[in-house]
Amino acid sequence: MSLPADRREGPSPVPGGGNDVSTGDAGRPATVAQVVAASQRLRLNPNKDHKPESYEDLQLDFSPSIFSSLEPYLPPIMLGVPRDDKVKFMREILHKYLPIGERNRVQKHREYRQKIISNYQPLHRELYTMHPTTFFVPSFLKAISDNSEESFRSIMSEPSPGVFTFEMLQPHFCELLLAEVENFEKWVNEAKFRIMRPNTMNKYGAVLDDFGLETMLDKLMEGFIRPISKVFFPEVGGSTLDSHHGFVVEYGRDRDVDLGFHVDDSEVTLNVCLGKQFGGGELFFRGTRCDKHVNTGSQPEEIFDYSHVSGRAVLHRGRHRHGARATTSGHRINLLLWCRSSVFREMKKYQKDFASWCGECFREKKERQRLSIATTKSELLRKEGESTT
Repeated sequence: MSLPADRREGPSPVPGGGNDVSTGDAGRPATVAQVVAASQRLRLNPNKDHKPESYEDLQLDFSPSIFSSLEPYLPPIMLGVPRDDKVKFMREILHKYLPIGERNRVQKHREYRQKIISNYQPLHRELYTMHPTTFFVPSFLKAISDNSEESFRSIMSEPSPGVFTFEMLQPHFCELLLAEVENFEKWVNEAKFRIMRPNTMNKYGAVLDDFGLETMLDKLMEGFIRPISKVFFPEVGGSTLDSHHGFVVEYGRDRDVDLGFHVDDSEVTLNVCLGKQFGGGELFFRGTRCDKHVNTGSQPEEIFDYSHVSGRAVLHRGRHRHGARATTSGHRINLLLWCRSSVFREMKKYQKDFASWCGECFREKKERQRLSIATTKSELLRKEGESTT
């Protein structure tokens, strides 16, 4: 389940940067209820030695993987309590992202999705289960198996800071997925079924999760994108990706033509061209920005254009500003996977400095440092001059 990016409100920070635990009367350890009431927030740093429980067997209103990802960030007193108490605590935090109105919308979407899955007959059922050797090119599989920065960089290029490109999908997989999307769209038209589009910007395309591919895409994120993101995007929750939004977009004369300048509702975005024959449609990147600086100008080193190649992936931060130029001929279809981290979104509410990933925050920080050094130098020279007179 996805968590809306604009749900930023939360309680005031507690003493100790979120790692303190309240105590009850007379210094006695707090009860679970007291902890929940006093500090509905996570630790800033996870307990790396703690092994989270599995929540797959529970009927939850959030993805079980979200609970497993959050558990190491629980206050110390919570780590040893019964699983039901952990669930209650984490649900209280997660519901801050989904107020009642939003939860109702999620429930309606769940019913909508179930109606599609109950009626749509897949064309290629082999797509609905992860088969790495038939989905991915050998070089990509080897890099994932070796699981090191060196192995990842051996198959990647980084033509612009924070933008990674690499060969990923087998041509046959691209053909099967294109055929499945066409089959789904044919069913939609014949059944006169009104479907939800991928986002507010694209009028064409389909949400892959809505017609049964959610489990396969979860495996894609967890087993293949998260290991890479852990290495290259740790500062935006790359190691704690726990939910996704998977979809295809379509561009051409009778489809969307281009896509305006924007940021994604994700921590990390995977974008893979599936085909077909087309002209134009280049991606343009203009630097990574936090909410405060999203509309600031770009520096020369942040300007980069990328031309799509079928089967080749682009991986970047969701906050990396980008857009798509007009597809001037043919028909282009891309697979998008917006990968999200509930942990990062919770922690982000209590941060003020995003210089580790926001280009403008970084430049402001460097300027403050430069001015501080200049002021200190000037003061030292002044004092030295006074001492010699």
